[in-house]
Amino acid sequence: MAKTHSKIAPVDPVWTRICDEAEEVVKNEALMGGMMHHSILHHGTIECALAFRMAMKLSNGEMPEQLLREIFDDAYDADPELAAAARADIVAIYDRDPACHRYMQPLMFFKGFQATQAHRIAHHLWMSGRRDLAYLIQMRVSEVFGVDIHPAARIGKGLMIDHAHSIVIGETAVVGDNVSLLHAVTLGGTGKEDEDRHPKIGNGVLIGAGAKILGNIKIGDCSRVAAGSVVLSDVPACKTVAGIPARIVGEAGCGQPSSSMEHRFS
Repeated sequence: MAKTHSKIAPVDPVWTRICDEAEEVVKNEALMGGMMHHSILHHGTIECALAFRMAMKLSNGEMPEQLLREIFDDAYDADPELAAAARADIVAIYDRDPACHRYMQPLMFFKGFQATQAHRIAHHLWMSGRRDLAYLIQMRVSEVFGVDIHPAARIGKGLMIDHAHSIVIGETAVVGDNVSLLHAVTLGGTGKEDEDRHPKIGNGVLIGAGAKILGNIKIGDCSRVAAGSVVLSDVPACKTVAGIPARIVGEAGCGQPSSSMEHRFS
């Protein structure tokens, strides 16, 4: 007699923890019960919750919530890496942001996380040839969250955008894994040149508030860009740069500045 195998449900510790935390919110703050159920507890997976949350935040009279929800659901079904990146972003924010005490906070309350996930969907659409729809999502993210990321920009896993006011990331920019950005960071061009014209940010980089990194330049792995700096040339790995224009002022001082979140010159 042939063996039969029972289907084992996939283990998702990030989603399980989010659901547990939502249940705790319902117990402690009854007025938020409906919100927790609609946004988290009514959904079976993190993909469904992400699609619902972003559709609700980005919908308007031109693009209703249900239509956006279908677009986002289809994207998560087509590309499992989208939700894998979202999980990595949640863990990164929890580890690096002292204001984040629960995994559910980025999903529910942090616009930097929400804008990043919407960008990941827009990038998926861009790469699938659905560029007008990708531009529409970019526009809505800019209007709702104050974060303007071109749909073609490539962003790695484990990104934290703290506060997320006035973030601008250009079309040909590349952001590596485990990067931390603070508010008012620009990864931009330097003029009207076409083609490859935006910065390439390595893994583990920390970019301070108000920093401007301009042109097709490389910021080496595990480097640190001080707040308010204007970076116009390549930065070697594991260095700290500061100033206008930015210059090397010391070593990075630790293995991965984006994780330590220490803003210092050496």
